[in-house]
Amino acid sequence: MSPAPEDRLVVGLVTKTDANPFFVTMRDAALSRADELGVELRAMAGRYDGDWETQVEAVESLVAAGAAGILITPSDPAALADTVREAREAGVLVIALDTPFDAPDTVDATFATDNFRAGELIGRWARARTDALVPEARIVTLDGSEAQITVDVSRNQGFLSGFGIDIADPTTMWDEDDPRIVGRAVTMGTAAGGQAAMEDLIRQNPEINVVYTVNEPAAAGAYSALEDAGKENDVLIVSVDGSCEGVGRVAAGEIDATSMQYPHKMAALGVDAVVEYSKAGRKPQNTPGLGFHDTGVTLVTQHPTPAVPSITAEQALNECWA
Repeated sequence: MSPAPEDRLVVGLVTKTDANPFFVTMRDAALSRADELGVELRAMAGRYDGDWETQVEAVESLVAAGAAGILITPSDPAALADTVREAREAGVLVIALDTPFDAPDTVDATFATDNFRAGELIGRWARARTDALVPEARIVTLDGSEAQITVDVSRNQGFLSGFGIDIADPTTMWDEDDPRIVGRAVTMGTAAGGQAAMEDLIRQNPEINVVYTVNEPAAAGAYSALEDAGKENDVLIVSVDGSCEGVGRVAAGEIDATSMQYPHKMAALGVDAVVEYSKAGRKPQNTPGLGFHDTGVTLVTQHPTPAVPSITAEQALNECWA
């Protein structure tokens, strides 16, 4: 990567992958905002979700190229912490998008969904819906990975807390002992992973009636497995994302509720923040009471409940992404 011309502000974007629609949306929004502001955006990505080594290389190359700021969705915040620290020591503004670092001050700022809140919304909704439909909940969680990444943990723990389960340590998944939780599996956030995990869990416990998924691709895979088993009408599926495809699945009844995020807003705000810092030296401010800037979350479902405010899939089509 060649150094940037002296009169051209360069902003780097490093996402987990360039395949997931969430990160494609983020990249496109950052490119659009950079074009509006007359700055150059250089977008890079890991080869797959979890590929932090490629992200390290991307950050290092952006620093060498003279980037004024780097926006990053870390695949493994702990593994990237030293690289981020070195970038900041070199004078680069580093902003996390979507996935916070374990210690918030690892970066200069974070623009993200309140992922605990996103999980809590679908947990509260699922509890109210389950109470109305079945005598006893039998829950499985389809999580991201075994690495206990901050975003995975926050969504999982928010969901369980919203459902009314004692989550023990809110910074750790899978330490709960509530008998309503009958299975757990990882999906790497993909449809294939969601389908394989759901197939295994159905074999272990055919009476599953509530499925939490870390994102909508995993939810799509889970639905396929349930459909193949003839159980698609017997199970509630809840998720987090808010993509237009996911909203369409809510409208079709494949996903019962999802928490909508705003990746395009995260990316545009990130570009704005780098430009503002380069001009005036001002860093972004956190949302009061939080260790990050909250970019918002909205519950989407065709079955509203007084337990939690929501919008319909038809309304969400005006706000969804990808």
